Amino acid sequence: MGNPSSRLHCLIKRCPNFYRKPHFLLGLAKDEKPIFNTAFCDQMVSPFSQTKQFSVGANDTFIDPIPVVATTRSPLDSSPTIDAGSSIRKPISLWPGMYHSPVTNALWEARSSIFERFSDAPVDPTAQNDLITKTPSKSRTSVLYKFSSDYVLREQYRNPWNEIRMGKLLEDLDALAGTISFKHCSSNDGTTRPLILVTASVDKMLLKKPIRVDTDLKIEGAVTWVGRSSMEIQLEVMQSSPEASSASESLALTANFTFVARDSKTGKSAPINQISPETETEKLLWEEAEERNKMRKVKRGERKKEIQGEEVNRLNELLAESRIFCDMPALADKDSILIKDTCLQNSLICQPQQRNIHGRIFGGFLMRRAFELAYATAYAFAGSAPCFVEVDHVDFLKPVDVGNFLRLKSCVLYTELESLSKPLINVEVVAHVMRPELRSSEVSNNFYFTFTVHQDSLKNGARVRNVVPGTEEEARRVIERMDAENSCS
Repeated sequence: MGNPSSRLHCLIKRCPNFYRKPHFLLGLAKDEKPIFNTAFCDQMVSPFSQTKQFSVGANDTFIDPIPVVATTRSPLDSSPTIDAGSSIRKPISLWPGMYHSPVTNALWEARSSIFERFSDAPVDPTAQNDLITKTPSKSRTSVLYKFSSDYVLREQYRNPWNEIRMGKLLEDLDALAGTISFKHCSSNDGTTRPLILVTASVDKMLLKKPIRVDTDLKIEGAVTWVGRSSMEIQLEVMQSSPEASSASESLALTANFTFVARDSKTGKSAPINQISPETETEKLLWEEAEERNKMRKVKRGERKKEIQGEEVNRLNELLAESRIFCDMPALADKDSILIKDTCLQNSLICQPQQRNIHGRIFGGFLMRRAFELAYATAYAFAGSAPCFVEVDHVDFLKPVDVGNFLRLKSCVLYTELESLSKPLINVEVVAHVMRPELRSSEVSNNFYFTFTVHQDSLKNGARVRNVVPGTEEEARRVIERMDAENSCS
């Protein structure tokens, strides 16, 4: 093998540009020099050859966290050439889809380790019709990101400001929720009935503390509530720090995903396994989810009502300023701006590589694209890099298929300026599936995000502007979103 120092010298000669990267690309401070330890080089293992160490049985759950490894190779890795097709040699029945990320790859391996032993056994569809009752612990799954020791993985999740890429984290949360729903709907022998499990919505996802990209991170979740054909999954993102003395202080983010089950042949709603909470915490989570489900049904009924009485006054109040913009623009408030002047958009053709196990576009991919457009919208509006606060709500209204022409439109819907030190910027992103051949366009998703700005950006008299609806339709959207926010607070 030769001397480690000689091997490192050869690597530096072969990859000189890597070692001359600017400090900020290496995640280093300006005055910090990169240190290359030969022992570190000897210990570095190809991410494709790492083994997931946990034992499983027919009724086992993922007790140990699933380790996430990088999906690109380090320039320090001198292992043999990797077969480009080696990562897709799993049985078709176990494919989580063609969309690959560090987490989907890790979940793929974990799902395979539990269920692939049954892949050769003949499955009688009639034998899977019996529903069973499961406890939340049966679906509990956790994923571990070893950011502190895996440099390449850290690079895949780092944004230009050396912070976590929230869009990728949202993508991973959706992937984990999908695996948890898969586990809950499976039978005790590891097989599953032929169901299509899809994301229906995401409720308030609040960032409780900043997430670092240089410290280990864990996401964990389980099914907390089940209806006839729908289930709610609560996920938690945890990151320890020296000052965190309890588990609650390590909690960085919580999220509630709603998944629905459809029959794979008819496309109609299909019954799923029920749930039996055991602990007091599980029972409390079930009650909270039951209340949220009731609220969703009430909101669906309220959308059909006409806006009358007091709400008409709210509409007129919102539109009063916009009339000044339209009729007397020279006299309009210079600290206000019309919604239409905050808009951004982008378009894409949905590719086969972005599909999930059901052949539809992976919901996490859509969430990431929507988040990154919302971030850019808040950035262009505020004039400085925004800080993520929360995902207010996400609706998955229609599936997005491979080959669809998808258009994402964003705008700042309204701002909350009561706190001068922490103004809130509420961004709406609407996804449209367009079919030029049919001259049609349908809304597939609604995404709502909240951002703020760093206090440093508000110095010297800078401030976040008030946003004004210019049409009655925009004013109705603002009122609906404000009411939804107030009902959740």
